[in-house]
Amino acid sequence: MTDESRSCSWQNRLVSYQASILSMFGKKIGIDLGTTTVLVYVPKKGIIIHEPSVVAVSLIDKKVLTVGKEAKEMIGRTPDSIVARRPLKDGVIADYQTTEAMLRYFINKALGGVHFFRPEVMVAVPGGITSTERRAVIDATLSAGAKAAYIIKEPVVAAIGADIPIGSASGHMIIDIGGGTSEIAVISLGGIVSSASVRIGGNKFDSALQEHVRRKYGLAIGERTAEEMKIRIGSALYLEQKLDMEIKGRDMITGLPRVITVTSDDVTDAIQLELQGIVEAIKEVLRGTPPELSADVMQKGMVLSGGSSQLRNLDRLFAEATGVPAVVAENPQLCVAKGTGIALENLEAYKRSIFS
Repeated sequence: MTDESRSCSWQNRLVSYQASILSMFGKKIGIDLGTTTVLVYVPKKGIIIHEPSVVAVSLIDKKVLTVGKEAKEMIGRTPDSIVARRPLKDGVIADYQTTEAMLRYFINKALGGVHFFRPEVMVAVPGGITSTERRAVIDATLSAGAKAAYIIKEPVVAAIGADIPIGSASGHMIIDIGGGTSEIAVISLGGIVSSASVRIGGNKFDSALQEHVRRKYGLAIGERTAEEMKIRIGSALYLEQKLDMEIKGRDMITGLPRVITVTSDDVTDAIQLELQGIVEAIKEVLRGTPPELSADVMQKGMVLSGGSSQLRNLDRLFAEATGVPAVVAENPQLCVAKGTGIALENLEAYKRSIFS
């Protein structure tokens, strides 16, 4: 190889290296920091991480052992020296240090390999979050390695992710039901006109199921069993053809393992109070909506997003309770994460929604 060809090859490698550096520079990440699940969206790649928001910590040396799927497998199965916990409760940070460790893990996983530049990160938060809770999210995101942290309300990004044209001079209603909170909002011209945030979601459904089974059958079950009941046979309305499944737990009297069969009616009975709380919040938002926008909502209907919106017949329940048509968005669990990514790519267009 001649000196000239060696020089050309070296220059090509240098250009390639510079290009890779430039591609890493300006990296942007959108995070749906949910009570039960964390989803990470990277522009042009889509959702690249979808894992439980669970962290396993060693109580002996206070070190984080694992995060996400592996940590969730440990819930209810750990020795005294290890605890698997959810650092977020009702959509907000309950354990700052563990949340920071979890964010750092997911940010590093999203960036992959060696990275020289810190990313810009947008985090979706509940609409009813306080200024102190908002500050905690920003601080935790920056401490986890972000160059800049933006906060945006979940109803707005859920609407963006559900392909609702929020910038139009027309009323659109979004109901985002996650693990910790339910966010209801009427949006017009990129801003929230009327909204409500209630700390009711999939976790409250699971707790209600655990209490129902304990009270009716004298059986203690774990949160994972309750979640499986909700997903497999759960319904917001009573079904003509009941679904059933076997569940295992500990007998409250003998303390011994026992197997029973539960039906979809058990789930419907158990979660009525929680569902009523969401319905009342929806009615509150509709009462606070200006007449012209109410007409738009009536014409277009309510759009449901969030993982817990996938409960059978939930859209029918809301439609019957309010008289407003309801439809579940396509891939409802992904709407918030997808919306954060779109908003991050178009910061200028959505700056009113971000900084309001």
